[in-house]
This record gives sequence, C-alpha cells and structure tokens, in this order.
Amino acid sequence: MNGKIAIVTGAAQGIGAAVALALGRRGVRVAALDIQADALAQLAGQQPDGIHPYPVDLRASQAVNAVVEKIEAELGPVDMLVNVAGILRMGSICDMSDDDWDATFAVNLHGVFYLSRAVARRMLPRRQGAIVTVGSNAAAVPRLQMAAYAASKAAAGHFTKCLGLELAGHGIRCNVVSPGSTDTAMQRAFCPSPEDVQKVLDGSLPGYRTGIPLGRIASAQDIAAAVVFLLGDEARHITMHDLRVDGGATLGV
Repeated sequence: MNGKIAIVTGAAQGIGAAVALALGRRGVRVAALDIQADALAQLAGQQPDGIHPYPVDLRASQAVNAVVEKIEAELGPVDMLVNVAGILRMGSICDMSDDDWDATFAVNLHGVFYLSRAVARRMLPRRQGAIVTVGSNAAAVPRLQMAAYAASKAAAGHFTKCLGLELAGHGIRCNVVSPGSTDTAMQRAFCPSPEDVQKVLDGSLPGYRTGIPLGRIASAQDIAAAVVFLLGDEARHITMHDLRVDGGATLGV
C-alpha cells in the first residue's frame, strides 16, 4: 500500500479515524474527509505526512465532486475509498420525524452514492481501485428504535455490491464491512455505563436481540483491520462481499 492514495470519510473520530491512521501507518497518503474541520486537523497532526484534512459536507453532491477533484490535483489519483461517515437517529417509526429520516439517509446513503460515483468515474479509465463501505450488522437483522439507521445501512451495503458488479470488469473491487457494537462515541452515547455494556454482551430477549458470543465490544481498530484487509492485495479476489465484524452477534446471518 505504500505510496497509494486513499479517501476516508467520517475520519474525524471513531472507525473513520482508526482507518485513516491504519492506512497512514502503511505509507498511504490519506485524504481525510469529515464535516468537523477542527477534529480533522487534530487527526492530521498525528500523522502530518500521511493524513491530509479535507473538510466537506457529504450531503452536497457538488461539494463532493469538487473535493474529489481537489484531492486528485493535490495528492494524486485515488486508489482506495472508504465510506465510513454515518449518523444514528434513534426512535420508534411512528414517532420519527421527517427530518430524522431524511438526515439519516442524506449522510448514510446519499453521501456514499455521491462520493462513490465521483471516485468510480476516475477509477474506471485507470482500471484499478478498491472501495469499502462500512455498514452495520443492523442491516441484516431488524432492530427496535433503529429503523432509519438499519434501512440506510442496508441500502448503502446493497448499493456497494451493485457498484462492485458494475466495476468488476474494470478491475475495481467493492466490498462492505459490517460492524456490530463498537467502542465509539456513537456506541458510548447509548451505553454510557459498564452495566449498559454488559446488557449488550448478554443480549435482550424482550428487545429481540442476541448478545455477543465472543463476549467483548469491538474496538475501532478491529474494524479498521478488516477494512485494510479488503483494500489490500491479499483480498484481490474478493468483491461484492459483506464481512461481518460483530463478534458473532448476528450468528452468521
């Protein structure tokens, strides 16, 4: 991977930051995208030669096209794309507002489409590249209070597989990494205490939710390792695959 160019979204924190740092350690020049400019600058400060901040609102198609053009002009042709950026708006379907639904899909799905399209258009004539979308195991198993998030992640995952089918003949691979519960700011927001974490590990029959057979919450680095694998040459014959990284929480579904 040394010397290659990657775009990573949601890079200001959590899984996105872990992916950016993991790639940077391998000699990749990372264009780190996020709407949080200050946090991006702090991340870039950890690897000033490897991580380059590009604040952008992924919900805006024209802004996405412009930032990809800028990245290619300043860093070089993009070899890898990792779609990580996502938001979670919890609530029952009957009580969910239009804004919560629209905001969730704007980031979790539309942003993935805008950026993947912009990057794929440039990868096509070069006939090489790898794209990974970070989804969620909630895309495979219904969750209470998480309809918008689960539906948006399911759509983003299937979009990525369709993209992989279209691009396979051009030597471009597209895969999905689907985490389960992961120690990020999003996870800590609704599991603030050790007791809450234990409930996740144990599962909940009233909530129709299995526990985690491996008995631990994933770290952001666990997810990043799976992403890096799918981007690399070791995975050169893997495309349109959904790699579940959830400690067995979805029982292989």
